[in-house]
Amino acid sequence: MRDDKPRQEGMDYWSGPHSQIIAASKGLLEYRQQHLSPTEHSFWPQVDGLETQVSEDRRIDGIAEVTFENMLSPLAGRKQTALAFQDEVNVFRRTLMHMGFPYSSRWLTATDKEDSQLRDVLYLRRQEGVSSHAFRQYVNEKLIDQLAEVDSVTEVRSQVYMPWNEKTWDTPNVAHDNPKSEHLHASVILGFANQEARQDFYEKVAPQLNATLTTYVSALHTYQIDKTLTFVADGKRQ
Repeated sequence: MRDDKPRQEGMDYWSGPHSQIIAASKGLLEYRQQHLSPTEHSFWPQVDGLETQVSEDRRIDGIAEVTFENMLSPLAGRKQTALAFQDEVNVFRRTLMHMGFPYSSRWLTATDKEDSQLRDVLYLRRQEGVSSHAFRQYVNEKLIDQLAEVDSVTEVRSQVYMPWNEKTWDTPNVAHDNPKSEHLHASVILGFANQEARQDFYEKVAPQLNATLTTYVSALHTYQIDKTLTFVADGKRQ
């Protein structure tokens, strides 16, 4: 969010007027916002070789998740995209777009468990020397399957990104600085039924994952998701 205005004012504008610009785009299958906690972050258990602390300058306020109906859908929404370009300066200090190829995401929910009441997002940076293919296989196959089997986890969603390119979303008068050392290559959203289950995961399960994580991941940044707002679902505005 812009730092010359109160943060909550920016979050309200994002979920209000700005969201309606995006939601009006043609060709959307889904559009939701994840509002991240400004204070509850960087809580993944520490281990040598894994960066877990989020710097204040790179802290993320929120995520706009957009899924298109097909590969040509972005062309249908060009009018609203142009409006969003001009409106971003009203709310954002920095924006970075991460895109994924079709089938680069997995979303697993446990039908035999309680519904998710709490969610966190994990951002992963690929370890130097690990290929994109090996990293994608690890995140979307091994890691997500491991997480889905954890009793305290009710939901797992992974997204592996294409290489970041500023030109995919270079809105005017908004920062898009993203040095290679700060690049993020994937995200995982975890759901929990309650705070006890969440605490159990980070105390007992997460430390056991670190031994394998550090082979593929050099940084893992965690954020608590304060709220999820859905504006388009199954191609329909909500």
